[in-house]
Amino acid sequence: MARQTRQQRRQRRAQQQPAVERPRPSARPAEPEERRPERHDERRPRSFPGWRFFQEALAELGKVEWPNQQAVVSGTAVVLIACLIVGAFLWLNDELWKYVVQHVLLR
Repeated sequence: MARQTRQQRRQRRAQQQPAVERPRPSARPAEPEERRPERHDERRPRSFPGWRFFQEALAELGKVEWPNQQAVVSGTAVVLIACLIVGAFLWLNDELWKYVVQHVLLR
């Protein structure tokens, strides 16, 4: 669903609320709605649709607490040791079942 423009939100609010004139914070006189130029088409060219996603992703990457070198080395060592242990277990299990199949089941 497309996002609402500012003008669409103002029109929706005007329909929902009674017509009460609120003081405007700006010092210049208010222009009638029909004389205001459309800003989004004339001033700024349309950008890549996913640009906002990339901006937010980069902002989130800036918030990440990256590990230091010691944490990376110790984490890598833990993973390698765990791989060696699991690999040795699977190899021994395979050798055991190979022996059982060849010498017990096939005789």
